[in-house]
Amino acid sequence: MFNFFPHSIRGILSILLYTLNTIVLTVPLILLSFLKFIIPVHSFIVFIDRVLIFIATLWININSLNSKLFCTIEWDVRGLEHLKQKEWYLVLSNHQSWVDILALQTTLNQRIPMLKFFLKKELIFVPFLGLAWWALDFPFMKRYSKHKLLKHPHLKGKDLESTKKACEKFKHTPVSIMNFVEGTRFTQTKKEKQGNSFNHLLAPKAGGISFVLGAMGEYLHTIIDVTIVYPGKTPTFWEFISGRVKKIIIDFEVIPLTGFLKGDYLNDDDYKTRIFLWLNALWLKKDKKIHELKAGQM
Repeated sequence: MFNFFPHSIRGILSILLYTLNTIVLTVPLILLSFLKFIIPVHSFIVFIDRVLIFIATLWININSLNSKLFCTIEWDVRGLEHLKQKEWYLVLSNHQSWVDILALQTTLNQRIPMLKFFLKKELIFVPFLGLAWWALDFPFMKRYSKHKLLKHPHLKGKDLESTKKACEKFKHTPVSIMNFVEGTRFTQTKKEKQGNSFNHLLAPKAGGISFVLGAMGEYLHTIIDVTIVYPGKTPTFWEFISGRVKKIIIDFEVIPLTGFLKGDYLNDDDYKTRIFLWLNALWLKKDKKIHELKAGQM
């Protein structure tokens, strides 16, 4: 709608709208969340959670309107017809940019239960958003480096235990648990450092999703495998909001979740090998799909 403005002006206006939307809706979100601690009654908590999700959904809707006002993006979205709103999902995706989150929220909002992301613990200090994520029960993860685990072996498994604890909160209302299983955003430098066999991906990590499956196994019946492709250059957040992104391709594939994928990741070496091989095969298939989707844009 405002495509006649220069990109820099569009970006400034867009970020002002994002900021205003976040401040206005985060304040009631945080205040309402404290009621769950004041009145710890299960039925009341369920009701408040639904109100919080309504506010968060409104926030996403306004953000999507924001992108329509300042961007001219061609959305090539595949597989949405197989998704349901009243179902528990484990959503797995490749990860390249902060734009991934906006793209997923735009395409999946009100088509499946609200996405809840695994976040680094440090992100709770992001102004407004950190407290909003906390109010919405997003899982905050504290990851330990190999060096720290060698010095403090008692910390082994603590990050996975926190995953399981966080998932206990998701049992009373349908939810989509989002996991970028590469653990970080893809760059060519990171890929070369890993020395993995993929062309467009980093090596996937199975620990986090294994504990989600362990904690939510009785509710989770379906995995959504998401493949995000940006033809050409991977965009930054600024490039997205200033209208420089021309096309985004998102492919959704529904995978039935069988007992084969459930087990004890910490104590069962056979299961650990099984889930790793399954995830690696899924990532090889995704790597091939990304190559084909990119080739189709040339």
